[in-house]
Amino acid sequence: MSDLDTFRADARTWLEANCPAEMREPMKGDKDACWGGRNFEFQSEAQKLWLERMVAQGWTVPTWPKEYGGAGLSRKEEIVLIQEMRRINARLPLMSFGIWMLGPALLKFGTDAQKAEHLPPIARGEIRWCQGYSEPGAGSDLASLKTKAEDKGDHYIVNGQKVWTSYADEADWIFCLVRTDNTGKKHHGISFVLFDMASEGVEARPIKLISGRSPFCETFLSDVKVLKKNLVGEEHKGWSIAKYLLTHEREMIGNQEGVTRPLHEIAAASIGLQDGKLADPMLRAKVAEAEIDEWAFNLTMKRKLAEAKAGVSLGADSSMLKYYGTELNKRKFELMMDASGHEGLEWESERSNDGKMARSWLRTKGNSIEGGTSEVQLNIISKHILQLPGA
Repeated sequence: MSDLDTFRADARTWLEANCPAEMREPMKGDKDACWGGRNFEFQSEAQKLWLERMVAQGWTVPTWPKEYGGAGLSRKEEIVLIQEMRRINARLPLMSFGIWMLGPALLKFGTDAQKAEHLPPIARGEIRWCQGYSEPGAGSDLASLKTKAEDKGDHYIVNGQKVWTSYADEADWIFCLVRTDNTGKKHHGISFVLFDMASEGVEARPIKLISGRSPFCETFLSDVKVLKKNLVGEEHKGWSIAKYLLTHEREMIGNQEGVTRPLHEIAAASIGLQDGKLADPMLRAKVAEAEIDEWAFNLTMKRKLAEAKAGVSLGADSSMLKYYGTELNKRKFELMMDASGHEGLEWESERSNDGKMARSWLRTKGNSIEGGTSEVQLNIISKHILQLPGA
């Protein structure tokens, strides 16, 4: 067998022996997701055990270096691991903005001391992170941000406001864009800093969405002290880090593979089968079209991620992936609602898991706003990929 075949066999054997049965069942609600952090409460012993076992393997961050809590796997080995986890319907052991966004940025731009301090706790799920980017007057035009960091020698004093800060009310630390110089072009004078959400002067207020719930918050910063050791990269040159991190955020938002059960299974459970096919021929055609599009998109996503691992910059391609992935996800949930009929509209009941379907459907509307609006992504695609005149 090849080395990759050997790794697949070993991973399959380990997963079969170590993934608890409960962690192979579909999540029933938001609380079934493990986000980790100082104050996280495990919903079951199985959830806790699954995280501990994956951490010990280095498989919460499989491609990270072993010194930072990873397993040092190659990209091909990571793909095999993901495939084997999906084969047994294993849940992700840890959901984390630290893994998806901050981690890659620290690996590229952080000092050795910053990597040693922050990456291992991220890999172990001990610290939960949030992102301080958007502001009331600087959303898609992020470079117009006004949150100010005043130089005080060995630290900054930060004042300003962030908005749409996902899970700020539950996060332990934040990676945040601040303005350290206001004399040049708006893209210059921006710095990338890290600080504890328990710092004096930090206040997070949840924002309720149409789903009745929300991961989003307003975050107010009043004379917050940030040590300069928590400045990532060079002062005034944080925009390059911000752009790099945004590509990872857009990949994360766009990549919805494995988030829910296959669409045809949901439709079959809801409306039933006739002669082995969905009983509704119109819905059957829509489901088939959506699943083919999803299959093609996931292949494109894998190809682009492989290119990124090989050192090829994604650039504007991240906008393409983000736009199409979010539109595909919205279409998928629309079809789920169609397949569920009136039962999909249940809002508060035990049978519907407290309206999980309807609330999730409404939540997808935010996909086309977060991480850069769909309109902005289309402008980027028009200008940098299609190179349309006047774009």
